[in-house]
Amino acid sequence: MKFEIEFKTIENVSGPLVVVGRQGNAKYNEIVKIRLHDGEERLGQVLETTEKSAVVQVFGPTNGINISNTSVSFLGETFMTGVGENMLGRIFDGQGRPRDNGPLPAYDQRRDINGYPINPASRAMPSDFIETGVSSIDGLDTLVRGQKLPIFSSSGLPHNELTAQITRQASVKNQSEGFAAVFAGIGITYDDAQYFINEFRKTGTFKRTVAFINLADDPSIERIITPRLALATAEYLAYDAGMHVLVILNDMTNYAEALRELSSAREEVPGRRGYPGYMYTDLASIYERAGIIKGRKGSITQLNVVTMPSDDITHPIPDLTGYITEGQIFLSRELTNKGIYPPVQPLGSLSRLMNNGIGNGKTREDHRGVADQLYGAYAKAQDAKSLSAIVGAEALSDSDKMYMRFGEEFENRFIRQSIYERRTIEDTLDISWDLLSSLPESELTRIKSDYISKYYKKGK
Repeated sequence: MKFEIEFKTIENVSGPLVVVGRQGNAKYNEIVKIRLHDGEERLGQVLETTEKSAVVQVFGPTNGINISNTSVSFLGETFMTGVGENMLGRIFDGQGRPRDNGPLPAYDQRRDINGYPINPASRAMPSDFIETGVSSIDGLDTLVRGQKLPIFSSSGLPHNELTAQITRQASVKNQSEGFAAVFAGIGITYDDAQYFINEFRKTGTFKRTVAFINLADDPSIERIITPRLALATAEYLAYDAGMHVLVILNDMTNYAEALRELSSAREEVPGRRGYPGYMYTDLASIYERAGIIKGRKGSITQLNVVTMPSDDITHPIPDLTGYITEGQIFLSRELTNKGIYPPVQPLGSLSRLMNNGIGNGKTREDHRGVADQLYGAYAKAQDAKSLSAIVGAEALSDSDKMYMRFGEEFENRFIRQSIYERRTIEDTLDISWDLLSSLPESELTRIKSDYISKYYKKGK
């Protein structure tokens, strides 16, 4: 049994931080146990050390911590969590404790929640198509196994519904390995948490899902470790159990707000809009844990929700996220106001790894050309729409009117989709050709003539 030395040398309590004096042996990231006078225990982590003191971040509230009779024990290790396949089908809180009233599962290993550095040379290039069953993603912004692709959303938009739909529908084509999902709710409401859990259970997805839930009324500082617990679990399921794991972190904006709160408590010099200057590095330490390792069967794909404050895509959180990740799925308030679900705006969305996961043998040989043609035609439809707002629809040319009709059909037949409707990539491409066949063949300048001859529906 490990012998713990208790220190009753707390000098100061400030927000989520506790300063412990006369402690020169503490190490950065070391876990501490804080024992209150009534016997209650809370965990913390060393953020800063000097020869005379240590600054400890408390994972939980700091109310009740009395300077004179609260003791602190330094445990000599970083934050570790148990991981194992028995976690599938279970719900945990933001510190990894069971939230579903079940017992602790039988863990296979203990892992550092911060993960282990991956040699860049050992990473494999993502190249396998993940079929989400959502046309606006599969057809135009294809998700690839091992990719990190955030969903840029805003308050009131249906990002919860979309992420739940992708989780229950996603599959990797032509792969025999098991598929699992790890969901981390970061600062979400109780209703949102219940929505995800009910959806997973109702559709039978729950038995292959691990959920970590940090509610909005839980300590905000707990949000710093919740995504790391989820990723440590995902790394075991992927690289040790050989599964393809889809990780959903919802909402990374709440994570960044907790980071700003911690930075403020430490009295650090603020960066853009009060966020710490190291936020880019911190976000990268989470996003970069997605990928494929050579010689390992499994993979980690990240689909993270980032809600943009005031719908501002230039806000530091989505801005920095866009630099680190490989594209984004952009949800449009305009499409939502039209009653269109999912409100994925093609002209604001991008998947930088799309070309790696599409084409003959993966999706279909005409996929790239069809996607380019749909983009181009929809862009022309938006231009015609803007022009009609100035000069009126009557003054538009026949070509502009044609593209305006195309844009309406595209939104209503291609983007619009039922929340429980799963379309195969073949379904998506067939709908695409139905739409493109309403245009003259001479307008299809981005598709090879061989594919036009094969798929174009004359007479439409």
